[in-house]
Parts: sequence; structure tokens; C-alpha cells
Amino acid sequence: MSQPTHPLQVRDYRLIWLTRFISTAATTSMVVVIGAQTYQIAREVHQLSEARAAFLLGVLGLVQFIPFALLTPLAGVLADRMDRRYVGAVSCTIDLVIAVGLALANAMNVLTLPLLFTMAALYGAARVFMGPAISAIVPNVVPAELLPKAVATSSIAWQSAAVIGPALAGFLLARDHALPYWFSAGALVLAIISLLAIHHRAPPAAAPAHPLKLMSEGAKFVWHERFLLGCVTLDLFAVLLGGATAMLPAFAYDVLKVGDEGLGLMRAAPALGASLVALYLGFRPIARNVGAKMLWAVAVYGAATLAFGLSHNFHLSLAMLAVLGAADAVSVFIRNTLVQLNTPDDKRGRVSSISGLAISASNELGEMQSGLAAALLGPVGAVALGGAGAVVVTAIWTVLFPELKRAKTFAPQYRQKEDVS
Repeated sequence: MSQPTHPLQVRDYRLIWLTRFISTAATTSMVVVIGAQTYQIAREVHQLSEARAAFLLGVLGLVQFIPFALLTPLAGVLADRMDRRYVGAVSCTIDLVIAVGLALANAMNVLTLPLLFTMAALYGAARVFMGPAISAIVPNVVPAELLPKAVATSSIAWQSAAVIGPALAGFLLARDHALPYWFSAGALVLAIISLLAIHHRAPPAAAPAHPLKLMSEGAKFVWHERFLLGCVTLDLFAVLLGGATAMLPAFAYDVLKVGDEGLGLMRAAPALGASLVALYLGFRPIARNVGAKMLWAVAVYGAATLAFGLSHNFHLSLAMLAVLGAADAVSVFIRNTLVQLNTPDDKRGRVSSISGLAISASNELGEMQSGLAAALLGPVGAVALGGAGAVVVTAIWTVLFPELKRAKTFAPQYRQKEDVS
């Protein structure tokens, strides 16, 4: 048989792609509605001010991050020691329980803030297992030379689903508060079926070791590889400051006054920009000056976030959200490819979980940071300040980690070191 020239020619990869697309559409839809309903209940039922309601959106991010952070080491070990399909399927099943529970709560009109926060925490616990499991399967099903295309094509699945999920969530929410959750539940059932249809891919054989030792090995590997450490922490601190998505309900309902459907469009706009970039990268992946391009992409992300925060025009706001999504897609593509190719296969699950923890910290703790800033400065000031901070972080990381700027290709750095020794 001829060698594949594109990852979508590989059956198992197609199933991974489909799983990622369906599950992402389901969970992004659900997260949008949880945030919207948290803000609405805070404003309409509890009569809180804009600033205090925006602060609760930050707390919502924090309650998702705490279980994610606590379970990340375990998730990495499981991805390296167990059947990765089953690890992902359990994660999707937990999300399915959340979707059904919130659909029933809305249908029976018993939705409360404590219930929303509890379900958000459970979602954080479920999500920690999905990323490392799926990411660690990909390099085992496609040839190494196709991995950059596989990462870009996977990004198309994630980003396009992140366009469809939020937009559909806003449309459905405007008609019936339970409908978005029923959509998520149905999609998650399909995701579980697709995931389990992947041919069995056992994790690499490893010598028996205590789980705590395995966890520490993954952390030590990232800590001692400055190149990986720079990649992971750049996203952590830039998005930690520059995250705007947590404040979107405040912008939709009180700043721009565009309602549920406007919120859906605003949540979809970054993913639309990212999906267009990912589609391009799926056929023309970046191959040269990858480090410098990653740094520039993060800087553009911060500048677009700043412009969005200052905008009071809905169409300009949508455009800036699309730009920051496109810039983020470039950064994510380069970082994910570098992390996958610069990690030995027996550590890939654990390193992926650490990378996932950094992403979650940047997203969810970024939401908490935005919530705290919004309580002091209002949502507009919080987002604008965060965007400026992301640009500053990029400049600092360029100096602290010159290895990033010098990276010309995706060549595995740790293998180069081993060959020299």
C-alpha cells in the first residue's frame, strides 16, 4: 500500500478528527450557555451590578480550573498507562451527564447559581482527561512527517466546531434555555461512539513505576527542557492576561447590548478566524522561522484583545475577535507541533497534560483575573488592560527564552541533544 500524503487518509485519524469536532461543538456550546446563564441569573434574579456579575464570570473560570489542576498529573499518567480511547470516552460521558442534568434543570425551572458552579467544576474535572488522551494518540496513528499537517487539521476540527457550537448555542438559547444542553447531549453520544471505533492503540510499554514517580518525570522533563518550558509558559502568561472570552456575556448584555444571539456570534468569531487560519495551515503548514512566528502571533493576539476591549461597535468587535482567534490559531499550531515533536513517546501523555494544564490555567485563571479586574475597572477596562499585558509578556519572553526566537523548524530539540551526547 502507498504511504499516505495527508493525515485524513488514515482511518484512525479521521475518527480522531470526528471525535474532536463533535465533542468540541458540544462542550463549547455548553460552556457558552453556562456563562450566559450565570451572568443573567446574577443580574436579573440577584440584582447584582455589572461589575459584580462580571466577577462571578471570573469565579466560574476558577471553579473549572481547580479540579483541572488537581487532576492533571493523574490524567497524564493514565494517558501513558491505559487505553487512551477509554480515558477519552469516560471524559465525554461525564460531559454527557452535565448536559443532561442542566437540560433537565432548565426544563423544570430549578436552575440556580450553585448548580451552575457545581456543573462547571465537574466539566473542569472531565476536560482534564480528554486532551492528553486524544493528543497522545495522534502521533501513534500518523507518520512523523505528517504530524504538522495532523496538528493543523486537528485544529480545523476544534476551531470549526468552536464556531458552530457557540453560534448554535446562542440561537437555541434565545428560543428555549434547555435546547442547547439537549444538543450537547446528543453530540456527546456521537463523540463517544466515534472515539470507541478507533482501532486499539495501547500506550507504549513502560517499566513498572509508582504513579508519583511517573508524574514527577513528566514535570522534570518539561522543566529541564528550556525550549518546551518557553513554549508552554508563553501561552500560560499571555492568555492569562489577555483572555477576553470570559467577559463576553457582560459585553453582549450590557456594553454592546446585542443579546443572546449576539453573544453566540461573539463567542463564534474567534473560532471563525482561527478555523480559516487552520484550514490554510492544513494544506500549507508553517515550516520555517516557527519560533519568531509564534512570538509575533501572541503579540497580535494581545493587540487585538486590546482593540476589542476599547471598541463599542459590534461589527468592529466581531472583527477584532476574529483577528485574535486567527493569531491564537497560529500560536497554538506552532506550539502544539513543537510540544508533540519535542517529547519522547513514552512521556507524551504526561507532557501533553502539563501543556493542557498551562492552557487551562491561562484560560480559566485568566477568566478569574478578568473577573477581579472587572470588579475594579469594569469589563471594558479589564479586557483592555489584559490585552496590553499580553503584548508586554511576549516582549519579556523573547528576552527570557531566546531559544524560541532562534527555532527555525520543528526539528526535535531533545533528540538533537541526545545525538550529540
